[in-house]
Amino acid sequence: MRERIAVVTVSYGSDTALEPFLESVRGASSEPVDIVVFDNLPGVGRAAELAAAAGAQYLESGRNLGYGGAINAAVRSLPAAMKRIVISNPDVVFHAGSIDRLVAAMDSDERLASVGPSVHNVDGTVYPSARTIPSIRTGVGHALFASVWPSNPWTAAYHANEQTTVSRDAGWLSGSCLLVRREAFDGIQGFDEEFFMYFEDVDLGYRFGRSGWRNRYEPDATVTHTGGHSTAGSSEAMVKAHHRSAERFIAKKYSAPLLAPIRMALLCGLRVRSFLAVRRARSERRGTPS
Repeated sequence: MRERIAVVTVSYGSDTALEPFLESVRGASSEPVDIVVFDNLPGVGRAAELAAAAGAQYLESGRNLGYGGAINAAVRSLPAAMKRIVISNPDVVFHAGSIDRLVAAMDSDERLASVGPSVHNVDGTVYPSARTIPSIRTGVGHALFASVWPSNPWTAAYHANEQTTVSRDAGWLSGSCLLVRREAFDGIQGFDEEFFMYFEDVDLGYRFGRSGWRNRYEPDATVTHTGGHSTAGSSEAMVKAHHRSAERFIAKKYSAPLLAPIRMALLCGLRVRSFLAVRRARSERRGTPS
């Protein structure tokens, strides 16, 4: 018998998504798993009731900790003997045997810190959930030109190596669903909680790599991501949050004094993209062209 596996998720008024998520865990693993539901919006909805019905542990906080903060708290609640942990959004449905396949992939190589599944959209298309950490040249070009010149070579390079049908190493894996090795996760103190929303998964994969670990994409394991229920109707706020997190990641990755010009170029590009994206979101909300 293998070591017990834990599945942790974060609810934020996620009743509609949480019920099928919890139900799908049963068929994803051939052996029992421990489930933790951390509620970032306690007192609203039925998260506690749904967790209890599924035999899951329910945790809550007096404030919204963000995704990374809530996952960190959920992981800390687990006994030290829990060595493999599936981190997932609640709006994910596991396909049959998917957790077993993630665990088998991780157990095949002791240097793997994380393993991510093939993430399907509800229309059956596959989301590119395993990507490289962009180089300085690619990052600068993508940040400066993606909005005004979508076909530019730097953006093309950023989206290269997004092959979704073969098992391969990746710079980072989507935080919507991934298996992490507890030793590696604890070794880098989990998610950086300064990323309240977005880029916490990019940063996690990057720090795993800097610490000598590897991230692996395993397409034989599949899940369906039903969509961002908690952010619906807040496109302008989400655009701003996304770009704030991108700026934080850039400031961390290019923190050396000699990289200040690169850092400034990237930040300027991101702020132009943010301005254009916010204007587009406002126009869409008003029903007028941007």
